[in-house]
Amino acid sequence: MDVADEGELVRRVACGDRRAFDELYRRTAPWLEVRLRRRCADPDVVAEVLQDTYLTVWRASGSFVGTRSGGDGGARGSAVGWLWTIAATRLVDAFRRRARRARVPQVQLMASTVPAAEDEVMAVRVGQELEQALLVLPPEVRAALRATVLDGLSMREASVLLGVPENTVKSRVRRARIALREALS
Repeated sequence: MDVADEGELVRRVACGDRRAFDELYRRTAPWLEVRLRRRCADPDVVAEVLQDTYLTVWRASGSFVGTRSGGDGGARGSAVGWLWTIAATRLVDAFRRRARRARVPQVQLMASTVPAAEDEVMAVRVGQELEQALLVLPPEVRAALRATVLDGLSMREASVLLGVPENTVKSRVRRARIALREALS
């Protein structure tokens, strides 16, 4: 295979060139694995993320090529940057799956413990008000809140997942909390 940059290899992969895919993998997988290992000590998770990343590259390389205006100066950045974005997103997904599996089931109340009727009414009322307040939030604010609170992601992980700067995630979460506090008070 002739010497081509990674961007050209991705363009060839988009056309179904298996040799270009093999060359792209040979060039980038070692670097990508080292970078992933710096963020995750579990070799099984790193291997899974690598596999998912290159499967995505094979399937979605057309989206990389289609959104660029040619050359390495395109708005989406370099092919290597695109690979890292995919890998980082897959790593966040793996962390989220791990966190869901690790959640401890809630302890059931003892049969003799019965909540007071007032507590049940208040819980239903607050639950309904919270649900209504969440529906009023803009979708991007709701997504930031979901990623950080419900999914338990850090601000950095949420920024990778949502594709926005970390400070944007922080401000969206703050806006959501203020709006929810006002709605529930």
